[in-house]
Amino acid sequence: MFNKTKYSVEPIVIDGSYGEGGGQILRTALSMSALLGVPVEVTNIRARRKNPGLQHQHLTAVRAVAAVANAEVKGDSIGSMHLAFRPGPIKCGEFLFDVGTAGSVVLVLQSLLPVLMYAPCRSKVVIKGGTDVPMAPPVDYFIHVVAKLLARLGANIAVSLKRRGHYPKGGGIIEVVVEPVAKIPAFDWIVRGEVVRIGGISHAVNLPEHVAERQARAAKETLSGFGVPVEISVEYRRDGLGPGSGIVLWAETDRGFILGSDSLGERGKSAEIVGREAAEKLLREISSGAALDSHMADMIIPFMALADGQSRVSVSSATQHMLTNIYIVEKILGVRFSVRESQPITVSVNGIGFVAHRRRV
Repeated sequence: MFNKTKYSVEPIVIDGSYGEGGGQILRTALSMSALLGVPVEVTNIRARRKNPGLQHQHLTAVRAVAAVANAEVKGDSIGSMHLAFRPGPIKCGEFLFDVGTAGSVVLVLQSLLPVLMYAPCRSKVVIKGGTDVPMAPPVDYFIHVVAKLLARLGANIAVSLKRRGHYPKGGGIIEVVVEPVAKIPAFDWIVRGEVVRIGGISHAVNLPEHVAERQARAAKETLSGFGVPVEISVEYRRDGLGPGSGIVLWAETDRGFILGSDSLGERGKSAEIVGREAAEKLLREISSGAALDSHMADMIIPFMALADGQSRVSVSSATQHMLTNIYIVEKILGVRFSVRESQPITVSVNGIGFVAHRRRV
């Protein structure tokens, strides 16, 4: 079982330019720091990006985790490439965070989620920003893939989509309720089983209804030869700040696993291309034979390390995001992952059996 006293109170210095050098390093460092109560310093933040340093989405994640973890923070400003984060006791309750741009609400939630899962009581969080934006998981992927897979580990996460927000105006709103867990059990997610159903949501905001319908139709046509039921719901909204569209698909297996894919609409990109693109991505994920898709591969890493004992998962690909997440988790938690480059790829680790302190702040 994890013993907090064995960790040094000296800050752990993390090079933000490691690996893919993006915001993933910062988000994972924040959540692991907050949980363990270990201060961190992140240097060279997003050094490999065209606009290096903290941007609005990253700054919101910093301030969100700091609020929940009663942290002292230095360097929390737009463009900052160095951040010092010293966490205190974790609290729970109701929170509101506004990115202020179309920055991803799901990526902010990604930083918060492990912390809220080990908070001393139930929390409700409202996050405003982009719900369906490039370079980030769409909110429907989180609801229908991430939350359902984490439920297998005992997590109780309810996400309500209040309003969609697309690039460049944002304005999306989600409400998230997280019940705390005592401990995550070790898990073995290797044998995926057979795909028995494909589901999906195709949406359009402030656009003609036929855009969402065409996206769904093209996806169905692409998936028609797979031989399982395909059910894609169509959603039209008029409450967004700007126009936008997208589709999220997921494949469910007879062993309870879910693989997902997505595609976003954009100016000059036909609805048919959007639908086909998402369907072709899903077919590639399915063909790997893995239990987890390439996006879930990096998201599951912190939970594997926090779990009680040895956990194993099969993933469709060893993405740079996953390898970067492994690096950060290993550095802060002191665990060691093993990645077996076979088909499907297998990732394993002996988790620390983290148990949160149940003291309300």
